Amino acid sequence: MVSAQAQQPLLVIDDEPDLLTLYELTLVREGYDVVCAGTVAEARAALDQREFLVVITDMRLPDGSGLDLLKQLDASGRPERVIVITAYGSAENAVEALKAGAFDYLTKPVDLKQFRNVVASAARRQARDGPNAALPLAGGAVQRLDRSMAPVLVQGESGTGKELVARAVHEASARAALPFVAVNCGAIPENLLEAEFFGYRKGAFTGAVEDREGFFQAAQGGTLFLDEIGDLPLAMQAKLLRVIQERAVRPIGATAEQATQVRIVSATHKDLAAEVQAGRFRQDLFYRLNVIPIIVPPLRERRSDLPQICRALLQRIAADAGAGTDAITEVSDEALSLLMQQELPGNVRELENLLHRALTMASGHCIERADLDVPTATLDTEDSPAEMQWRSATPGAPGPVQTPAQSRQPDQDLPANLQAHLDRIERDVLLRALQKHRYNRTAAGESLGLTLRQMRYRMARLGVLSDKSDGEADDTPGMGG
Repeated sequence: MVSAQAQQPLLVIDDEPDLLTLYELTLVREGYDVVCAGTVAEARAALDQREFLVVITDMRLPDGSGLDLLKQLDASGRPERVIVITAYGSAENAVEALKAGAFDYLTKPVDLKQFRNVVASAARRQARDGPNAALPLAGGAVQRLDRSMAPVLVQGESGTGKELVARAVHEASARAALPFVAVNCGAIPENLLEAEFFGYRKGAFTGAVEDREGFFQAAQGGTLFLDEIGDLPLAMQAKLLRVIQERAVRPIGATAEQATQVRIVSATHKDLAAEVQAGRFRQDLFYRLNVIPIIVPPLRERRSDLPQICRALLQRIAADAGAGTDAITEVSDEALSLLMQQELPGNVRELENLLHRALTMASGHCIERADLDVPTATLDTEDSPAEMQWRSATPGAPGPVQTPAQSRQPDQDLPANLQAHLDRIERDVLLRALQKHRYNRTAAGESLGLTLRQMRYRMARLGVLSDKSDGEADDTPGMGG
C-alpha cells in the first residue's frame, strides 16, 4: 500500500468505461486515490481544480488526443508525470509521446503488473522531487531529462566521454539506485550476442552448464548502456527492437518470456542517420533509440572546460592509484595554456593519458608545463644554410638534428603499439630497480632519479606490485613478490 502517495490523487483518462474501471480498481488496491475522466474536456476540468501526482491518459480520446493534453501540461509547467497508453504497434505515437515529455508509455493490451510498476516509478519520482526537478544539458537537447524514462542516444567522437554522459543520465533518473550496466556492442562476437544480451538456460547449447542472466536481466529496473550501438549486426538489431517494443526477453532455451524494465541509453561515434540511409542500421530501431539525442562536442570545441575536466580526471586517477591526501589534483596555468594549444584528436581519453604521464614526472603540488610530454613548437627537419655555417664554424656545436626516419636502420622493426612498447620497457626498469634495492621503493626511486610519489604513480599505472605499504618512510628493506 502507498499511503504516503495518497495525499495527491492520480488522474486516469480513458473513453472505454470497462478499461477505466479496471485501471481504477488496480490503482485503488495499491493505495492510491484515483480521479477518472472519459474525455479531454473532463480531464482539463479536473486539472483546473487541483494538482495530481501522476496523469495516465489514453492516446485516442473522443474530443482530442492524449498527446495534446501532454503538450499542454508541459507548456504550462505543470508538475505531473504523464504516462501515455498507446494502441499495440503504434511505435510512432509512443516515440512522439516520449519526445513531448511523457514519463513513460504503455502499449495495449496493458499488462497490469507492468502498469503498476510504471505508475509506482512515476509516483515515487514525483513525490520525491516535486515540480522543480530538472537536469539542464548543453545544447538544449532536453530541459527535464529526469522527468522521463525515454531512451537516450549519445553521439560524439571517440574519447569524448559518452559513457560519462550516460552515467550522468542514469544518476539523474528515478533509477539512480538501481543497476547501471555498460555493454560495448562492438566487442562481443556475433555468435554470442543473443546469449550475452538475453541470457540462456542450462542445456540450451553445448557448454551451457547452468542458467545465466543476460545484460537485460542484470540491468533490471536500472539503465542498460549500449556503447557503439552502430556496430550491432542487423540480425541482432531486429531482436533488440522487439525487446524494446515488447519489454520482455526470452533467454535461449526458455519457453516463456520475462518482463523487463530498463532504460536504454545508447552511444555511437557514427552518423546513425547515414547508416540508416546506407542500409546498415534499421530505421525503426533508430527512431526507437533516438528519442532524446545528446551531442557531445569534441574537446577542441570546448577548451574552456579543460580546467574542470583536468581536475576531475586527476581526482579519478588519484583515487584509482590510492594516492590519498598527497595526490596531485591541479594543473598550473602555464601547463593549462600548453594543453589549450594541443589538437587532442583523442579527446578526453587522450587528455587522461597525458595527465597519467605528467603525474609520473611531477614533483610539486601541481602539474607544471615541464611535466607535460607534448610538443611546444614544430621543429624543422632540415637546417637552414646559416645554421649549417654556424655549426661548421663553432667547435662543440651539436650536429644536425635527425628525424626518426633518418636515424632508423632500414632493418629495424617498429613496434606495433609505441605506448605499450614503452610501458613494457619502463615496467622492466622499475622491476629491476626494485629487485636491486630489495623492494625498497624510496631507494629504487632515488636510483632512477624519481621521488617516492613519482615511483608510486609509475608502479600503480604499470601494475608493478610490492609487499610494502605506501608509507612515506619507505626506506626499510623488505622482500616483495
